[in-house]
Amino acid sequence: MNSSTTSSSSSPNTDTHDIMFEFPGAIRLYRSGRVERLFHDELVPPSADPVTCVQSKDVTINPTTGLSARLYLPLSAITIPKKLPIVISIHGGGFCLVHSSSSIYHNYMNSLTAKAGVLSVSINYRLAPENPLPAAYDDCWEVLLWVFAAIDPWMSKLGDLEKIFISGESSGANIVHNMGMRLGRERKKVEGLVMVFPLFWGKDRIGDEGAESGKERFLKAENIDQLWPFACPETTGLDDPRINPVAEGAPSLATLGCRRVFVGVAERDLLRDRGRLYYEKLKESGWEGEAEFLELEDEDHGFKPGSLKAVELMDRIVNFFNDL
Repeated sequence: MNSSTTSSSSSPNTDTHDIMFEFPGAIRLYRSGRVERLFHDELVPPSADPVTCVQSKDVTINPTTGLSARLYLPLSAITIPKKLPIVISIHGGGFCLVHSSSSIYHNYMNSLTAKAGVLSVSINYRLAPENPLPAAYDDCWEVLLWVFAAIDPWMSKLGDLEKIFISGESSGANIVHNMGMRLGRERKKVEGLVMVFPLFWGKDRIGDEGAESGKERFLKAENIDQLWPFACPETTGLDDPRINPVAEGAPSLATLGCRRVFVGVAERDLLRDRGRLYYEKLKESGWEGEAEFLELEDEDHGFKPGSLKAVELMDRIVNFFNDL
């Protein structure tokens, strides 16, 4: 699932000379500081979903920053008296698009929660460029600590605090990795990390990244080159360990604070080779956990929800959560 499915055409009355940054079909920043998001993002309230029977609610984590999360509870929490695995979910969107209440993500979370039988926490982190990185990293860490503290009654009564997963796609997967590294630094661990189409990059091209001629791809190398400093103005560059975890001098992946990792990539995705390299370097690092890898054939970065490949991917993630 990816925010590209909700993109729409831009406003016809824009002065292109005043555009400071543009990710085609996604976002523009003007010289005045005005930000224009180029898709219709339909926000929906929490609800009792009639299709999946999943109940959701919004919880404010930090009133000062506006940080919140949407919690999802499956029907099995009522029908089967046992503690549920907790999945902290971090949406994608290039660090600058989508919300936990976006309809496309809300629907995805309803399906995942029902199918996996988990208690889900979808983070509504602050977006760039209004709140540049590391704001999103800090927000997600704050929510993780909030989950550890089991302040919410759903968490304390129904959540299994020994089986916490952090899951994300694209830029959300990038945040998942950075959360995992911080867990290691703080000598904490969660059960697992799920990274789907992870947004990792670097100064030098690897694999198929430079061979874009004749290929129809959602992402372009030049767009990623520009997106990272746009989202993270304080960066040291494209080999910043936060965007290139395997760069020379980056902290060892052996310190990742989890017991298991799942990495999923798509064959036609520009980011495929980075995801595969991350998986390979993780296994070579001396990290003592278990890692799984999945490559979806003939798919690009994000695909239509409900498609056969989307179902295949969700089934693998559900199995990962339930250790099948």
